[in-house]
Amino acid sequence: MAQAAEPATAMPLSGVRLSGQGVLRFLGFEIYRARLWVPPGFDVDNYGALPLALELTYHRDFTAEAIARRSLEEMRRIGSFTPQQATRWQQALQAALPDVKSGDRLLGIHQPGVGAVFKMAGRVVGEVPDAEFSRLFFGIWLSPQTSEPGLRQELLAAIRTAGQP
Repeated sequence: MAQAAEPATAMPLSGVRLSGQGVLRFLGFEIYRARLWVPPGFDVDNYGALPLALELTYHRDFTAEAIARRSLEEMRRIGSFTPQQATRWQQALQAALPDVKSGDRLLGIHQPGVGAVFKMAGRVVGEVPDAEFSRLFFGIWLSPQTSEPGLRQELLAAIRTAGQP
């Protein structure tokens, strides 16, 4: 069942603006649509220093376990962490996220120095209170080491248009 989500124009955080959006495809199938909101002065080279919000609108059904497992795989591309951190983060993310159905919108909010908060239909569904986890998690989309550089470029479109690299 699709979530009754906030209007597309709703600001997920005060003082942010939509930076860009794009679609993740795998073998030609749409997996999700991503939209990124950032504050003025956002520096992509130091994306972990400022709050940001990333919304994923899913086009497929996924369990929280599958999302958490794939997220950890992608986070390993961004930075290194211990097996103990991986276990802790996998469990925390799996507990923080709901299973999603096609049409569901999941909003992730990066809180620098604090961690990540996840919302669905305007309400908090989970949190991972670990600053390093949050930096690496949002790096899945924002780090130069992302596995999806085309999507990264689309998410950062407004920043690049404004004259930043």
